[in-house]
Amino acid sequence: MTKQKTYLVISALGEDHPGIVNQISKTVLEHGCNIEDSRMTVLGGEFAAILLVEGKWNTLAKIENALPELERQLGMTIISKRTGERATGRNLLPYAVDVISMDHPGIVNNLAGFFSERKINIEDMSTSTYAAAHTGTTMFAVHMTVGIPSDMHIAGLREEFMDYCDGLNLDAVLEPIKG
Repeated sequence: MTKQKTYLVISALGEDHPGIVNQISKTVLEHGCNIEDSRMTVLGGEFAAILLVEGKWNTLAKIENALPELERQLGMTIISKRTGERATGRNLLPYAVDVISMDHPGIVNNLAGFFSERKINIEDMSTSTYAAAHTGTTMFAVHMTVGIPSDMHIAGLREEFMDYCDGLNLDAVLEPIKG
Protein backbone atom coordinates (compact mmCIF):
# COMPACT_ATOMS: atom_id res chain seq x y z
CA MET A 1 0.00 0.00 0.00
CA THR A 2 1.44 3.36 -1.02
CA LYS A 3 1.47 6.13 1.53
CA GLN A 4 -0.57 9.20 0.60
CA LYS A 5 1.57 12.29 0.13
CA THR A 6 0.95 15.43 2.15
CA TYR A 7 1.15 18.87 0.59
CA LEU A 8 1.13 22.53 1.44
CA VAL A 9 0.10 25.13 -1.11
CA ILE A 10 1.95 28.40 -0.54
CA SER A 11 0.89 31.63 -2.22
CA ALA A 12 3.10 34.73 -2.06
CA LEU A 13 2.44 38.22 -3.43
CA GLY A 14 4.45 41.38 -3.03
CA GLU A 15 6.66 44.00 -4.61
CA ASP A 16 9.18 42.44 -6.97
CA HIS A 17 12.85 42.43 -5.98
CA PRO A 18 15.83 40.10 -6.44
CA GLY A 19 16.15 37.13 -4.09
CA ILE A 20 12.50 36.20 -3.54
CA VAL A 21 12.70 32.78 -5.20
CA ASN A 22 15.99 32.10 -3.42
CA GLN A 23 14.54 32.84 0.03
CA ILE A 24 11.31 30.91 -0.52
CA SER A 25 13.07 27.84 -1.94
CA LYS A 26 15.70 27.99 0.82
CA THR A 27 12.97 27.96 3.48
CA VAL A 28 11.35 24.92 1.86
CA LEU A 29 14.68 23.08 1.59
CA GLU A 30 15.84 23.94 5.13
CA HIS A 31 12.66 22.40 6.54
CA GLY A 32 13.14 19.10 4.71
CA CYS A 33 10.48 19.57 2.05
CA ASN A 34 10.40 19.64 -1.73
CA ILE A 35 8.78 21.99 -4.26
CA GLU A 36 6.79 19.61 -6.43
CA ASP A 37 5.04 22.17 -8.66
CA SER A 38 5.09 25.96 -8.93
CA ARG A 39 4.15 29.02 -10.95
CA MET A 40 6.02 32.27 -10.43
CA THR A 41 5.81 35.50 -12.41
CA VAL A 42 6.05 39.26 -12.28
CA LEU A 43 2.71 41.02 -12.86
CA GLY A 44 3.14 44.77 -13.15
CA GLY A 45 5.53 45.61 -10.32
CA GLU A 46 4.40 42.68 -8.16
CA PHE A 47 5.92 39.22 -7.88
CA ALA A 48 3.40 36.40 -7.57
CA ALA A 49 4.18 32.79 -6.69
CA ILE A 50 2.16 29.70 -5.96
CA LEU A 51 3.95 26.53 -4.92
CA LEU A 52 2.93 22.97 -4.15
CA VAL A 53 5.30 21.77 -1.42
CA GLU A 54 5.51 18.09 -0.52
CA GLY A 55 6.71 16.80 2.82
CA LYS A 56 5.87 14.90 5.97
CA TRP A 57 3.12 16.39 8.11
CA ASN A 58 5.61 17.59 10.75
CA THR A 59 8.00 19.22 8.21
CA LEU A 60 5.07 21.01 6.58
CA ALA A 61 4.10 22.26 10.05
CA LYS A 62 7.60 23.69 10.46
CA ILE A 63 7.26 25.57 7.18
CA GLU A 64 3.84 26.88 8.24
CA ASN A 65 5.44 28.19 11.45
CA ALA A 66 8.29 29.82 9.47
CA LEU A 67 6.00 31.66 7.02
CA PRO A 68 5.24 34.72 9.19
CA GLU A 69 8.96 35.49 9.50
CA LEU A 70 9.50 34.87 5.77
CA GLU A 71 6.57 37.18 5.03
CA ARG A 72 8.20 39.89 7.17
CA GLN A 73 11.65 39.42 5.60
CA LEU A 74 10.34 39.55 2.04
CA GLY A 75 7.73 42.26 2.61
CA MET A 76 5.12 40.03 0.98
CA THR A 77 1.71 38.61 1.77
CA ILE A 78 2.06 34.84 2.17
CA ILE A 79 -0.76 32.39 2.78
CA SER A 80 -0.76 28.62 2.91
CA LYS A 81 -3.22 25.77 2.90
CA ARG A 82 -2.82 22.04 3.46
CA THR A 83 -4.00 19.77 0.68
CA GLY A 84 -3.83 16.16 -0.39
CA GLU A 85 -3.17 14.38 -3.64
CA ARG A 86 -5.40 15.24 -6.55
CA ALA A 87 -8.33 12.88 -7.02
CA THR A 88 -8.06 10.88 -10.24
CA GLY A 89 -11.56 9.42 -10.42
CA ARG A 90 -12.60 10.93 -13.77
CA ASN A 91 -11.07 9.77 -17.03
CA LEU A 92 -10.00 13.07 -18.60
CA LEU A 93 -8.10 13.72 -21.81
CA PRO A 94 -5.60 16.60 -21.63
CA TYR A 95 -6.07 19.17 -24.42
CA ALA A 96 -4.25 22.41 -25.16
CA VAL A 97 -6.20 25.52 -26.10
CA ASP A 98 -4.45 28.46 -27.72
CA VAL A 99 -6.34 31.65 -28.58
CA ILE A 100 -5.06 34.90 -30.07
CA SER A 101 -7.01 38.05 -30.90
CA MET A 102 -6.92 41.80 -30.73
CA ASP A 103 -7.12 42.68 -27.05
CA HIS A 104 -10.54 43.57 -25.68
CA PRO A 105 -12.43 42.94 -22.42
CA GLY A 106 -14.20 39.62 -21.89
CA ILE A 107 -11.99 37.14 -23.76
CA VAL A 108 -11.08 35.08 -20.68
CA ASN A 109 -14.65 35.18 -19.38
CA ASN A 110 -16.06 34.04 -22.74
CA LEU A 111 -13.63 31.12 -22.96
CA ALA A 112 -14.19 30.14 -19.33
CA GLY A 113 -17.96 30.22 -19.90
CA PHE A 114 -17.69 27.98 -22.97
CA PHE A 115 -15.81 25.28 -21.06
CA SER A 116 -17.76 25.66 -17.82
CA GLU A 117 -21.12 25.17 -19.58
CA ARG A 118 -19.79 21.84 -20.90
CA LYS A 119 -18.39 20.70 -17.52
CA ILE A 120 -14.82 20.89 -18.86
CA ASN A 121 -12.26 21.85 -16.24
CA ILE A 122 -9.60 24.48 -16.98
CA GLU A 123 -6.53 23.01 -15.29
CA ASP A 124 -3.92 25.61 -16.22
CA MET A 125 -4.08 29.00 -17.93
CA SER A 126 -1.72 31.81 -18.83
CA THR A 127 -2.46 35.01 -20.68
CA SER A 128 -0.35 37.80 -22.09
CA THR A 129 -0.51 40.88 -24.24
CA TYR A 130 1.96 41.97 -26.89
CA ALA A 131 2.26 44.45 -29.76
CA ALA A 132 1.54 43.02 -33.22
CA ALA A 133 4.38 43.23 -35.69
CA HIS A 134 4.15 46.10 -38.17
CA THR A 135 0.93 47.67 -36.76
CA GLY A 136 1.67 47.77 -33.03
CA THR A 137 -1.94 46.71 -32.29
CA THR A 138 -2.30 45.26 -28.79
CA MET A 139 -2.85 41.52 -29.11
CA PHE A 140 -4.05 39.10 -26.43
CA ALA A 141 -2.88 35.49 -26.16
CA VAL A 142 -4.37 32.74 -24.00
CA HIS A 143 -2.88 29.30 -23.46
CA MET A 144 -4.76 26.80 -21.35
CA THR A 145 -4.85 23.13 -20.56
CA VAL A 146 -8.30 21.60 -20.18
CA GLY A 147 -9.42 18.16 -19.05
CA ILE A 148 -12.03 16.83 -21.48
CA PRO A 149 -14.12 13.85 -20.30
CA SER A 150 -13.16 10.79 -22.35
CA ASP A 151 -16.80 10.07 -23.22
CA MET A 152 -17.23 13.48 -24.90
CA HIS A 153 -17.33 13.55 -28.71
CA ILE A 154 -14.10 15.46 -29.48
CA ALA A 155 -14.79 16.24 -33.14
CA GLY A 156 -18.16 17.77 -32.22
CA LEU A 157 -16.63 19.75 -29.36
CA ARG A 158 -13.81 21.03 -31.58
CA GLU A 159 -16.28 22.15 -34.27
CA GLU A 160 -18.49 23.84 -31.67
CA PHE A 161 -15.46 25.57 -30.12
CA MET A 162 -14.14 26.81 -33.46
CA ASP A 163 -17.58 28.16 -34.43
CA TYR A 164 -17.83 29.88 -31.04
CA CYS A 165 -14.40 31.48 -31.43
CA ASP A 166 -15.11 32.53 -35.04
CA GLY A 167 -18.24 34.31 -33.79
CA LEU A 168 -16.07 36.27 -31.32
CA ASN A 169 -13.31 36.93 -33.89
CA LEU A 170 -10.80 34.79 -31.97
CA ASP A 171 -8.15 32.68 -33.69
CA ALA A 172 -8.13 29.38 -31.80
CA VAL A 173 -6.62 25.91 -31.72
CA LEU A 174 -7.84 22.94 -29.67
CA GLU A 175 -5.51 19.94 -29.84
CA PRO A 176 -4.51 16.96 -27.71
CA ILE A 177 -1.43 17.28 -25.55
CA LYS A 178 1.11 14.78 -26.77
CA GLY A 179 3.42 12.90 -24.47
